Amino acid sequence: MGRKFSDLDRQIFHKLAPETGGNADSGAGHEFPFILRPISHRFAEDADDFRERLDRLDPEEVSYLADLVLANQEEVMSLDDDDRDSFFDLVEEKVSPEKRKEIVRHLGIVDRR
Repeated sequence: MGRKFSDLDRQIFHKLAPETGGNADSGAGHEFPFILRPISHRFAEDADDFRERLDRLDPEEVSYLADLVLANQEEVMSLDDDDRDSFFDLVEEKVSPEKRKEIVRHLGIVDRR
């Protein structure tokens, strides 16, 4: 299960899905348990749209999400492969190649690039 959204979580969620008006409610009477999964599965029209949404984030926000993944508080394994790769690419570009490698190792997956 996910975590309770912090103010920063809500801020990032709103930046990625402004059409929600800042509402992170899943429609089932509770907040989404994660940030990236609903962006990928509900709001982004396709992989290009998901990447464009991620590009809105500043390096500190990307680093925060990367740290949540490493703390098992943000879920990326259920993202489509292209969306997961976009997140990994963004981590590399806006944080560092080392952080990307750390996440891939933590998840125990083979990096597709």
